[in-house]
Amino acid sequence: MSEPQLKFVDADAVEFTEVVAQMHGDRRASVHIKFLEWTPDRMVAYTRYDPGLVLERHGHSSDHCVFVLEGELTVGDRVCGPHTLVVLEHGAAFGPLIAGPEGCVFLETYTGDVTPVPADKDGYARLLEERGIVRLPNLPFTRPPGAPGVELDGDRWS
Repeated sequence: MSEPQLKFVDADAVEFTEVVAQMHGDRRASVHIKFLEWTPDRMVAYTRYDPGLVLERHGHSSDHCVFVLEGELTVGDRVCGPHTLVVLEHGAAFGPLIAGPEGCVFLETYTGDVTPVPADKDGYARLLEERGIVRLPNLPFTRPPGAPGVELDGDRWS
């Protein structure tokens, strides 16, 4: 076992990675993530949702925290503005997640496996159809060094 480390990450030095995209009429809305730390034990990300982005009701395969920094994120029926902490314990579900009119920026953490667990695929399909949103195929991306080889193809982060 290696010695515990002290690490520093300058978020300004990390590029955003587009991981989910949708078409809202002729406008593209996406999830953009700066992977600040990603190991088998944890993931820390600086995440931006474009205005109006809609993600399905889902859970994750580990505990997950979201701390809203800018804009608004509606989680189910709750509007979460800046300085709101959302704690999603392993086994719980939240959503749908809908970015506000200015989009939103948040810091998110996972305590292990980041794999999403869909909770209402049919409801999500209806919601997208009602809003005239077309979900685009998931985008390929390169994991940062140290990230586990978890399966993130298919319906990940839908």
